[in-house]
Amino acid sequence: MYLLTIRDGLHTRHIGPYESPKQAADDLDRLLAQFGERSRWQIHALESPQMLLAAKPEPTERRALMVTAA
Repeated sequence: MYLLTIRDGLHTRHIGPYESPKQAADDLDRLLAQFGERSRWQIHALESPQMLLAAKPEPTERRALMVTAA
């Protein structure tokens, strides 16, 4: 699934979901007529939390900082 994000000034719109990036791009052509010339857009692939948690790398060792009072 894909999500279309359009930013126009301080407003951000999230539109979708779409089955393919082509579907989002087709809607983008129609939607940009409603926004200003300086609007920015991106097409994002949606990720499920389960996929991210399953692919999470092992945490690296953290070294403790020891502070001693003089």
